Amino acid sequence: MENKFKRISVIGLGYIGLPTAAMFASRKIEVIGVDVNEAAVDTINRGEIHIIEPDLDMVVHAAVHEGYLRAAIKPESADAFLIAVPTPFKGNNNEPDLSYIQAASDAIAPVLQRGNLVILESTSPVGATETMAKWLASARPDLTFPQDAGGGSDIRIAHCPERVLPGKVMQELISNDRVIGGMTPQCSELAASLYRVFVTGECVLASGPRVAEMAKLTENSFRDVNIAFANELSLICDELAMDVWELISLANRHPRVNILQPGPGVGGHCIAVDPWFIVNSAPQHARLIHMARQVNDSKPDWVVAKVREAIGSYLLDNPNKSARDVSIAIYGLTFKPDIDDLRESPALTIARKLVEGDYGNISIVEPNIDSISGLFERSDVLLNQREKDRVADIGVVLVAHRNLDLEKSKHSYLVDACGAIKA
Repeated sequence: MENKFKRISVIGLGYIGLPTAAMFASRKIEVIGVDVNEAAVDTINRGEIHIIEPDLDMVVHAAVHEGYLRAAIKPESADAFLIAVPTPFKGNNNEPDLSYIQAASDAIAPVLQRGNLVILESTSPVGATETMAKWLASARPDLTFPQDAGGGSDIRIAHCPERVLPGKVMQELISNDRVIGGMTPQCSELAASLYRVFVTGECVLASGPRVAEMAKLTENSFRDVNIAFANELSLICDELAMDVWELISLANRHPRVNILQPGPGVGGHCIAVDPWFIVNSAPQHARLIHMARQVNDSKPDWVVAKVREAIGSYLLDNPNKSARDVSIAIYGLTFKPDIDDLRESPALTIARKLVEGDYGNISIVEPNIDSISGLFERSDVLLNQREKDRVADIGVVLVAHRNLDLEKSKHSYLVDACGAIKA
């Protein structure tokens, strides 16, 4: 079947937008990526990437140099627009902030043409796609939209959330099923035909965008609840002087039990954020989801308390020293192993709290980032010292990166928040 889409525009060139743009471009389709970050735009137009994701650099380099991918600051006309911008919180109240989606809508509205398809890929609270459609209709009264004209509208609109794992994005974009919720059946079918350009998984049509939005939130809330169970077990085992890693290993020998591994908390823009969208939309019913969020959000403070206990024990062993003499080595800042993504990272939260303490030398071992400029209030925090110099009184392992070389480090006390020593 002939491809209806000759030019695609991806709005937002971050951890999802850029891989998606590169994937379409690898299928010999012209792709214009749009981002407000001029440095990222310049980097991409050189055939390079500004994020860490395995295999992405090769695909982007080839697509740019073959002329199928280019980046720009402002949107241009296209057959389809995919919006992949952040959906953070408003302040500290866990209320979803749709301002990035609104800004993207305002940006593409002037270049929309009859027959265009607009897909919201951003993970969003229920109703966000319909809200976006209203923003677009208000900006372009000369065009018709699904909420008013149904299947015969000038512009087709759908929601299709990403469902990929950082570190495996390039594979999972192709192989994972896609949930597509169009505002009309015609919108769904057109969106599915677009994704079938490279998706080998099934394109499953939901009954509408609200169900598709809720599906993504449900997937991540399910994972959050299960992680909270493991994190709660770690607190209980510490109280009862047990090894949580041994306990989980033994419990998982049951054929119908598969407990996840505890950690310092939950990070990333999905699992740490999406459950709050459900809680915000139905607070009186989302009791379990709410409690899981509270368990996982409180874990960083518990880890900090364990580090302070270790410091106290060290000072008891060394009465001639004060807190200002204590050196701390922190292993890992990202929200999960082997990536450079710091979004909602509990490790970064813990590191910041420790840096705020009145301690001596603090060093960070994070092999996936090159600079910590602006991350901490103190300017004397060291990053990625040479292995032979990694000697500290207290070691704090927060992320189980494969290349930390923990066996080469020496510490009087070690707090392992993620089971890296036992891995």
